[in-house]
Amino acid sequence: MERASERNNAVNVSTVIVENGEQINVTDMQVPNGISQQKFLNGPDQFVPADSYTCCTPGGHVRIRMGSRGVAAEPPISVPGLLSRTAARYPDDIAFATKKADGRWHKTTYKQYQENVRTIAKGFLKLGLERYHSVCILGFNSEQWYTSDLAAIHAGGYAAGIYTTNSAEACFFCLESSRANICVVQDKKQLDKILSVQGRLKHLKAIVQWEGVVNTSIPGVYSWDQIMAMGAKEPDTQLNNVLKSIAVNECCTLVYTSGTVGPPKAVMLSHDNLTWDAFSISERVGDLQPTVDVLISYLPLSHVAAQVVDIYTTLTNAVAVYFAQPDALKGSLIDTLKEVRPTRFLAVPRVWEKMYEKIMAVGKSSGSLKRYIATWAKEKGTEHHCARINGQSGTSCGYKMAKSVVFNKVRVNLGLDRCSTFVTAAAPLSPDIKKFFLSLDIPIMDAFGMSEAAGAHTLSIYPKFKLDCSGEVLDGTETKFGGSTSINGPGEIQMRGRHVFMGYLNDEQKTKDALDDEGWLLSGDVGRLDSNNLLYITGRIKELLITAGGENIAPVLIEQTVQAQLLHVGYAVLIGDRRKFLSILLTLKAKVDLNTGDALDELEPETCKWVASLGSKATKISEIVNTKDPVVYKAIEEGIARANKQAISNAQKIQKFAILPSDFSMNTGELGPTLKIKRNVVYEKYKDIIEGFYKE
Repeated sequence: MERASERNNAVNVSTVIVENGEQINVTDMQVPNGISQQKFLNGPDQFVPADSYTCCTPGGHVRIRMGSRGVAAEPPISVPGLLSRTAARYPDDIAFATKKADGRWHKTTYKQYQENVRTIAKGFLKLGLERYHSVCILGFNSEQWYTSDLAAIHAGGYAAGIYTTNSAEACFFCLESSRANICVVQDKKQLDKILSVQGRLKHLKAIVQWEGVVNTSIPGVYSWDQIMAMGAKEPDTQLNNVLKSIAVNECCTLVYTSGTVGPPKAVMLSHDNLTWDAFSISERVGDLQPTVDVLISYLPLSHVAAQVVDIYTTLTNAVAVYFAQPDALKGSLIDTLKEVRPTRFLAVPRVWEKMYEKIMAVGKSSGSLKRYIATWAKEKGTEHHCARINGQSGTSCGYKMAKSVVFNKVRVNLGLDRCSTFVTAAAPLSPDIKKFFLSLDIPIMDAFGMSEAAGAHTLSIYPKFKLDCSGEVLDGTETKFGGSTSINGPGEIQMRGRHVFMGYLNDEQKTKDALDDEGWLLSGDVGRLDSNNLLYITGRIKELLITAGGENIAPVLIEQTVQAQLLHVGYAVLIGDRRKFLSILLTLKAKVDLNTGDALDELEPETCKWVASLGSKATKISEIVNTKDPVVYKAIEEGIARANKQAISNAQKIQKFAILPSDFSMNTGELGPTLKIKRNVVYEKYKDIIEGFYKE
C-alpha cells in the first residue's frame, strides 16, 4: 500500500492517501516512527497509513507490500474479520473437537467459536487488558488455547504463546518483555511457574487456569468458567469499540524465537502477516475443502508453523481441528491418527522418523513372503512416483496392485488412509526417509520458513517437488540470494513479501540486523533455486563449519548420511569448526519416560535387538558407554566408514566419534519444542568430550 508522499521519520499527510486505488481523506496526520496519531475507527479490517515496512514499537503500524495482481493482491483481512467471515459462512460446521475423559469428542462449531472468543475477550477487558499489552498462553493445544489467542487479539492486545517446557525464568522473560496483563495457563504445574515470578511482573493483573482444580483463593487467579461468566455479563460496547480501532497492519501476535543464542526475541506479526500467509498456503494446496477436511493439532502452538497452519489456515478454509493428547509426541499421536484419520498432516522430522522406525520394525518381524511382497510393492511405488515427478502419468497395473495389497494397509495402520497432503517442516528431513515413504505411496512435501516470515515461505505440492528440495516458493513472495552473482544462487536466502514480520518488539537494532534497507529478510540459510522455483537449502551460515584448513562444511548433510548408515543412532552432531578434522557426537535411541518426556538409560526395543545381533548383552546406554562395548563401537566405526565413502573430499570425512551417555530430549535442553537440535547447548554440555577429540 503506497502513500502519496513520505519522509523517513515523520510524515505530514494532507488530504489524500492512496490505498488500493481508493482515496482516503485525512487531515494533518503525523506518522512518526510508524505510530499513527490520527484516530481510525473503521476496524477491524481498516488500513492505517504508515511510513515504513518495519516497526518495533507497541501500537505501531506498517506499510503492506501489496502486489498488483495474483496472490499478493488479495485484500487484507484482520484476524477478527477472518473469524467473522468463516463463522458467517459455516456457522454450524465443526471448528474443533476435544476428546473428553469418557472417550467422546466434544465438538465446537464456528458460530460457538466466535461467541466464545467474544465472551473471553470481554472477560479479558474486564480483567484490565490494555491496548497493545499481551495475553501469554502456557499450555498444550486446546480449544482454550485457540480461544484465548483470538480473544486477546479481539480485545486489542497481543497473543503470545509460551512453550510448556519453559522454566519459570523463561516464562518471566516472555511475560515481562511483552507487558503481559494476563497469563492463561493449562494446569497447576504451569500456574506454579507463574506464581513463583508473579511478584516481579509489573504489568500482570490476572492468571486464568483452564484445567484441573483451580485455587481461586489465590489473589488474581481465576478459573476459565469464571472468565466465561464474567465476559457473558459484560455488554458488547467496549469490545466493539476496540474492534473498530484495530487495523490489518498492526501487530496482533508475538512469537518468541528459541533463544539458542542470547535471550529470545519477540517477533511482531501483523494481522496481514498471518492471514495473508495462511491464504497463500491455501492457494498453494489448492484443493482444501471447507467442512470436509480434518487436521490434528499437536505441534506446539507457540511455534509459528503450528499457528499459521493449525489456527489460521484451518480458519481460512473452515477445516475441522481435532486436538491430540498432551503426550502426543511421547507416543499417543498414532492412536489419535487412527481414530481421527486426518485428511492433511503436518509433522516435524522426528515424527516421520518414528513412523519410519515403526514400519521397519514391523517389516523385520514379518515372514519372508511378506517381506518379498513389500519389496516388490516399494519398487512399484518408487517407479510410479518418480514417473509422476518427471511429468509422466506413472500409472501401471503393478502400482495399482501394490496400492491395493500393501500401500492402503500401511496408510490404515498409520491413520493416514484419508490423507492427501503430507508435509514436513521446522527442520530438514533426510532424503532417504522421504524416498522410503515415497516408495510406500506417502509423498512427503517440504515447507520452509521462519518465525519472521509468519511461518511459510515455501511449500511443495505433489507432484512438483524433489526429494532433496525444501519446497516451492509461495506465490506472491520474492526470493533472492545474498553474496551470489547469479539470480538463483547459491547464497544466503533472503525473502520479501506480505508475510515478512514488522520487527522485533522494542529492539530496533536486531530488527535492522534481520532486515536490510530494501525490506529483505535475511534467513541465515544458504541455498539456491532451480528452474521450477524449487528451493534447495545447503546449510545454515551460523551452523557452517569452517575447518582449520579453510573448507566450508554444512553439517546437516553429513549427519544425515551417518544416520542413514546407522539406523539406531538417534541424533548426530558434527564437530569441526576451526578444527583440523571432523568428529561427531552420536546418541543411541533410548526409551522415553511417557510422564516426563525424559530419555531413559534403557535402549529402545529395536536398538536393543540390533545390539544383541552384534553379540553384545548390553540393554542400557551406560553399559555400552562405560565399557566402550567393542562390538557396538566397531559397528559404529564401520557405519561411519560407509558414510565417509560418500564424502566429496577428505576434509569432509569423519575421523573420530563419541557415543553420548544419553539420548537428547527437550527437558535436558538439547532439543527445541519442534525436536530440532540446539547445537550451542550440545557444544557446551559436551565440551569436554569435544576437546578430547583434539588433545593429540
